[in-house]
Amino acid sequence: MLAQRPTVTRLADSVAADLERRILEGSLKPADRLPAERTLALELGVSRPSLREAIQKLVSKGLLTTRQGGGTYVTNRLEAHFVDPWQDMLKDHPLLHRDLLEFRQMLESQAAALAADRATDADINRLDTAHANLQAVYADGDLEACINADVAFHQAVAEASHNVLIGHLTASLMKVIHGHVSNNLENLHARPQRWNKLAAQHRTIWQAIRERAPNKAARAASEHIDFVRQSIEDSAVDQARRMSALRRLGDAGE
Repeated sequence: MLAQRPTVTRLADSVAADLERRILEGSLKPADRLPAERTLALELGVSRPSLREAIQKLVSKGLLTTRQGGGTYVTNRLEAHFVDPWQDMLKDHPLLHRDLLEFRQMLESQAAALAADRATDADINRLDTAHANLQAVYADGDLEACINADVAFHQAVAEASHNVLIGHLTASLMKVIHGHVSNNLENLHARPQRWNKLAAQHRTIWQAIRERAPNKAARAASEHIDFVRQSIEDSAVDQARRMSALRRLGDAGE
């Protein structure tokens, strides 16, 4: 008996599953634009009607959005429900920063260990590039570039873990703590010894993953977050002392 030819709907389901998998694994990221319909249909080996049906399925799920005359884009739905409420709560509850760092420590140490065990050659190449870029901008001292490179490095480690939840949670977490990272890097930049130590910590994480040493990678990532935590605490103490000194000057001038 001849096999029944797949229907357009079943082809669309298969294509939708393929695109959804790419979104989950991070091959397609929030705000990424899908290739042109003709190009993507050729790449996937399906007809354009099947592709349109697949895209509509993911639009209905909220994973894609279409713009009139402007293409189809990946949404941030997998991140937004996590990021938005936590960003608001962090503003009102400073003690949550400590809990956030504890969670980040668990997440990043596990990500580094898994990356050391699972990273492919392509992952290692990406990590090499991310680390080289990080070292270059650290030497240059452009703070905004440093923030972006820092986030990109940690995201490369997370995605090399080949755990989709770690990949997406790390991306979300970095958005939640963006201001936190900015303030900490600005503080460290003013202290060359600590700034150089931060660069060395990233290098240790990178080397441990390249050496395929999970325990060493986990320990390096954990120690990195300990350093970040201590730096933030020291910065808060310094700020309190400066404010106290300014108040005393104000009182003396009255």
